[in-house]
Amino acid sequence: MRLPLRHKLPIAILIGALFASASITLATTSYASSASGKTTSEAALVSKAKAIHQRVLTLDTHNDIDINNFGFSRNYSQNLDNQVTLPKMIAGGLDASFFIVYTGQSMDADAFEPAGYKRAYDNAISSFEGIHRMTTVLAPSQIEFARSVADVKRIYAKGKKVALIGVENAYPLGDEKFAIQRVKQFYERGARYMSLAHQGHSQLSDSNTGEAIGWKWNGLSPLGKQVVSEMNKWGIMVDVSHPSKESMMQTLAITKAPIIASHSSVRALCDVSRNMDDEQLLALKANNGVIQIVGFNSYLKTDSAERRAALKAIRDEFQLPNNVSAQGLRRGPVGGFSEEQRQVILKRFDDVDAKFPPPTRANVQDLVNHIDYAVKKIGIDHVGISSDFDGGGGIDGWNHAGETFNVTLELVRRGYTEEQIGKLWSGNLLRVMEAVEKIAKDLQAQK
Repeated sequence: MRLPLRHKLPIAILIGALFASASITLATTSYASSASGKTTSEAALVSKAKAIHQRVLTLDTHNDIDINNFGFSRNYSQNLDNQVTLPKMIAGGLDASFFIVYTGQSMDADAFEPAGYKRAYDNAISSFEGIHRMTTVLAPSQIEFARSVADVKRIYAKGKKVALIGVENAYPLGDEKFAIQRVKQFYERGARYMSLAHQGHSQLSDSNTGEAIGWKWNGLSPLGKQVVSEMNKWGIMVDVSHPSKESMMQTLAITKAPIIASHSSVRALCDVSRNMDDEQLLALKANNGVIQIVGFNSYLKTDSAERRAALKAIRDEFQLPNNVSAQGLRRGPVGGFSEEQRQVILKRFDDVDAKFPPPTRANVQDLVNHIDYAVKKIGIDHVGISSDFDGGGGIDGWNHAGETFNVTLELVRRGYTEEQIGKLWSGNLLRVMEAVEKIAKDLQAQK
């Protein structure tokens, strides 16, 4: 039917409308195609990362333990609140873990006397026994203890989780009467790495905390130097994450084997004394060692220089110990301060927060930024990954062992290959461990 003339549109408008309609259709189709392409691309990336994560052996070099979690009624085979449990390891695809025999550095009056050393030694032995109880009594069908690289590979091939032991703070070794012989004893109990100090100077080494409190040994003590050699002899990797920079450099001059930093990050990106500067990184490379970049918020992102200075001014003014934080003050009274003083100090902290805001919490991207830096500085063969879970570690995206896959996913996003990811997750650390095993055999054969 023909329309009356008054209902007809000009031909130019009709043609324009047709083209506009086609353009809208094409644009919509193009956008949908683009969105679909992005969705498909992301799905493919995740699928690729999952396949890699399943194929590579994932090993975390630093997981603290709670000695209360080794009983029959409460233990690591259960889904506890801890960041690391067997269910979380299974869910996140974390294959192996160094569980930590940790002893805080006592500053009691008798810390460096027989009574103080005995308390430290008893604490360490209790932790050794707890870890072994998990693998032999509590959950032997799920996890086995490894004493060598060959053990790690054998247990992994069986589809079971792998437990290893690291010793954080060699203070429990004791004095000249016991220290040397206890190195072998700790090896026989399963220790495969050990740091000579923690937060505070030990009888063996200065701690990184010396940058704030001053030095005791200016590196290693005479006994500490002997302990390094003894660790080489029995096959215990030397861990330099907590000792001072000078202690690390003196260790490198003594050791016959590669060393590790079991849970540290890069000082160029986060200026704290627990991290390694470029000189240390290059020295570690020359030693053929490895730094295990750690998923610990304050070792990945730190306060600005202005904020640090303002917080220091408050601490100096009120003579606050380093272990007293704003968070601690907010939880309640702290010894030595009245409620009125507490409120005054908190107001000062709040003023600093308003003027110099704290950094946002670190995430997986920040962790891999540190990995990227270290890889570019010293090469893919000298970098690994750790979490410090249940010892202060945990970042957005990797808050517990169940989220371990997210680290692999970010590495894939950055373009790391499967071979490189395998090196970062375990290959480099196991290479060092294997070298330490071989050197120990050679040294023992010389006697």
